[in-house]
Amino acid sequence: MTEETVRASRSQTDVVVEGIKGMILAGDLRPGDRLPIERDLAERLDVSRGPLREGVRALCIMGVLATRQGDGTYVTSLDPGLLLAPMSFLVDLQSPDGVRHLQAVRRVLEAEAVVQATLHIDDAALAEASKLLRDAGALLDEPAADHEAFMEADIAFHRIIARASGNPALEGMIDALAGRTIRARLWRAISEEGAEARTHADHMSIFAAMRRRDPDAARIRMSAHLLGVEDFLIDHDESDAISRLS
Repeated sequence: MTEETVRASRSQTDVVVEGIKGMILAGDLRPGDRLPIERDLAERLDVSRGPLREGVRALCIMGVLATRQGDGTYVTSLDPGLLLAPMSFLVDLQSPDGVRHLQAVRRVLEAEAVVQATLHIDDAALAEASKLLRDAGALLDEPAADHEAFMEADIAFHRIIARASGNPALEGMIDALAGRTIRARLWRAISEEGAEARTHADHMSIFAAMRRRDPDAARIRMSAHLLGVEDFLIDHDESDAISRLS
């Protein structure tokens, strides 16, 4: 395939991506709708079938479309969490400096999320968080540390807060940014004595502020908690941290 052919194919693929996006924005395609058959869609967008398939694949990767085996291609729910999920790929490709920058962004987002969660969280979510913290505390009392289980509890606690913020876009961004840094924090738990106990104490302080409905205290506690993660990434070779987990 010549370079000109590749450029032409990419251009037509862009036409497909923009065309389908335009159909969604115009209301011609709504969440859950099935795409027109390939022949009709190619004719509508004035492209050949090869670029059409490439464009559809690209939109599937973005979470805009989903292909059902033997049943065609559909518009997804377009939920912000789904559309933001590919951002985790960007996070995973970052250099150590890039990861530290993204962790700083995450701190800002989670500080806002915990404020909104404190104002809006219901009793059921508070009870869920309380049980999670009790279970995490029990893990700390075990003679053999289960780092994986503790980290799962850590992730779940932050997700409860993000969900309780009532902002799906904020929740999606936090979830996407947490991927690689969580792996570094797992290494922190393994390599740094007392790190899990300090994390649990931080979580208890955040939860106490939320239960008191004190958004300012919750923000301060969350910011301090995540600053500890940033300090660790600054003080340690994050590349070595990741290699130990690979």
